Amino acid sequence: MSKISIRPLDDRIVVEPLDAEETTAGGILLPDSSREKPQRGTVVAVGPGKLLDSGERGEVAVSVGDEVIFGKYGGTEIEVDGNEVKILRESDILAKVI
Repeated sequence: MSKISIRPLDDRIVVEPLDAEETTAGGILLPDSSREKPQRGTVVAVGPGKLLDSGERGEVAVSVGDEVIFGKYGGTEIEVDGNEVKILRESDILAKVI
C-alpha cells in the first residue's frame, strides 16, 4: 500500500483494487481480456464523512488500511501517482474483510 496524494470529499473512499486472478483454480492461465474485475481492495484514503442535515459529519465505517469488498461496477476508476485506484461512495462498499 502506498501513500496517496488525494483527499476524497464527504463519504467517498479511495480503494486500491487487488490484482485480478491470473490463473483459474485448475491452474489455467487467463489472458488479460478474460480476467474478472477485482472486487476486493485496500482503503488508501477516507473522506471526512457525509454532511448530515444537522450540520454534523456522519462517521465513516472504514479506515485506511482496511480490506473491503465492493460492487463490480461501482465507483470511478482513475490513476493517481501512477496507481490505478477506485473512488467509491461508502454505500458502494459491501463488506469489510476481517
